[in-house]
Parts: sequence; structure tokens; C-alpha cells
Amino acid sequence: MPWLPIAIFLTVCIGIILIRVFLGPTHPDRLVGLDTINTLVIVSMVIMGAAFDEVIYIDVAIVYALLSFVTTLFIAKYLEKGKF
Repeated sequence: MPWLPIAIFLTVCIGIILIRVFLGPTHPDRLVGLDTINTLVIVSMVIMGAAFDEVIYIDVAIVYALLSFVTTLFIAKYLEKGKF
């Protein structure tokens, strides 16, 4: 199980970033924290796909990355202008 230390490391990183999301002084800081968590979740899915030799994890990671990117764009636009 060589993927176990990687999973533990990513979980610790997500925990640290969650602190930043909850304590972030501004809304853009929180948005960057959420985007970083999304990126780490995508990395976790890719690692799981490689560890378990399943392609479905990679496919789900690609779709999740696309949805995460679009969501981040919409939220950033909302924070910048105040409306969609």
C-alpha cells in the first residue's frame, strides 16, 4: 500500500486548508482555499485510479475538474462585480 502515506498527506493538507477557508479574512481568500481543496480532491482521485488500476476514477476527476473550474469562474465573477 504505497498510496497510503500519500492519502494521509493529502488529508492533512485538506485539513490545513479548511482552517484557511473558515478563518480567511476576505472572500477571495476563502475562494482560493476552496479551489485548492478541489484541486487536492482531483489529485486524490487520480492517485486512487492509479493505485486501484481503475479508469473510472480518472474520468470522474476530469469531469470534477471541469465543473470546479467553471464554478470558480462564476464565483470569482460574482465577487468581482456583485452580480452574474
